[in-house]
Amino acid sequence: MRWRILALVFAARVGLGFQFQTVGSAGDGLTVAFGLDYAGLGLMIGLFMMPGLVLSLPAGLSGRLMSDRALAGLGLLALTAGGVLSATAQGPVMLGAGRVLAGAGFLFANLYFTKMVSDWFEGREIATAMSILVTSWPLGIAMGQIGHAWLAETLGWQVPFLAASAYCAAAAAWMLALYRSPEGAKGPAAGAALRLTGRELALVLCAGTAWGVFNAGYVVFLSFGPMMLERHGATAVAAAGTISLGSWLMIGSSALCGYLADRFGRRDTILAVCMAGAIGALLLLTLPGGGLAGSVLFGLVAIAPAGIIMALSGQAVARERRAMGMGVFFTLYYICMFAVPPIAGAILDATGRPEAVLLLGMGLFLSVLPLSLMFRWIKARPQAGLATGGA
Repeated sequence: MRWRILALVFAARVGLGFQFQTVGSAGDGLTVAFGLDYAGLGLMIGLFMMPGLVLSLPAGLSGRLMSDRALAGLGLLALTAGGVLSATAQGPVMLGAGRVLAGAGFLFANLYFTKMVSDWFEGREIATAMSILVTSWPLGIAMGQIGHAWLAETLGWQVPFLAASAYCAAAAAWMLALYRSPEGAKGPAAGAALRLTGRELALVLCAGTAWGVFNAGYVVFLSFGPMMLERHGATAVAAAGTISLGSWLMIGSSALCGYLADRFGRRDTILAVCMAGAIGALLLLTLPGGGLAGSVLFGLVAIAPAGIIMALSGQAVARERRAMGMGVFFTLYYICMFAVPPIAGAILDATGRPEAVLLLGMGLFLSVLPLSLMFRWIKARPQAGLATGGA
């Protein structure tokens, strides 16, 4: 049953990446329609993550009032409405408002999708399950990189937003109709979800920051990698297709990486190899003719340990406080995801060189391993030293 649930959640979560990628793929049309510079375009990308800065903790607490299924379904409906609002925008303010609304839906859906899989696979193949789950995000993005780019070029920048909204609406319908909680699952005890132990908080801080910088580095690759390839002479559609290859390859490599971690352990060794691969992949993008090799390396190695990092969220907090822990985890994730795209866009505006933005991405990937090592160190310490206090 748990694998059928994973397939259901996976298919619904594809819509999150599909909706997120709309601005990145329709960027040329948006700059013409609304006069946006690269920093403004980066802001529109980052606005999708802004609600998480203030809503992640309330979203975690809302699990005390409604079921996981209802909250995930409402998130998907907000993603639908936000995409429609952006598609009908007459100016950048309305476009941004649609991104914020869709981002709020993304927060709720993503948080409770993660919790659903953590609950179903607790004590089982958690790294494998999370690795499979997280590939739904790049799958949706890869679909958008190819499909949205074509739709925007042939039918106008509005159509990608409408296509993504249609998918999210369908996902909401099947989640609300088909999802079931694990047998014997209980809601959080009154008051328990409001407080994490000091040890749990320290673990979540490491896990959430690692997940945030890892994903921010991925967004740098997705959003600014094509610009690097265009600078070397590729067309916009060809550059998007080349960069999307990394996301397609991740679908297999991430699942394999999670299985290897569950089967053999040595998670930090795997992370070290993969983050070295991420830096190498970004370096390859800066070389003429290196785009294809860089994208292949990125998909096969760099982004493969996503599930290993995401699995830290479920390992950090006891089940009865997991929704609250997810709230803290995603707050840190959203801080990184909201801050990095405008910073990257500003770097490009200031230097005119996509290489400078890719250097930022390398630094982000470089920070993942120390955060994971800190998580393991805290986890291995006796609980008495960190069990007091709370948040």
